[in-house]
Amino acid sequence: MADFQQLLQLSQQVQGRLQQLQRDLADQTIEVQVGGGMVRVTLDGRGTVRGLTIDHAAFEGRDEELLADLILSAIAEGQRRAGESLQAEMRKMPSLPLSLPL
Repeated sequence: MADFQQLLQLSQQVQGRLQQLQRDLADQTIEVQVGGGMVRVTLDGRGTVRGLTIDHAAFEGRDEELLADLILSAIAEGQRRAGESLQAEMRKMPSLPLSLPL
């Protein structure tokens, strides 16, 4: 029964750590610039877009398709970075044992 109790305690620790990690990621800021800084996107550590800035020069002599591509690539890069950050933090967490001794 002690093994079950230890497993329960470990799972509660992991759950608490996951909740803390979610709070930490929400507070993290990732900034991405594309197109020579014409498009800037700010995301939180969970990959949620929090801000978008488009330099006026991005509109001059460019079509909307290019501008849309710049925006999408900035968001995708920010979300990729957020995912990498999450994976790095998850690797630091203790793992639960896959089997219990009988």
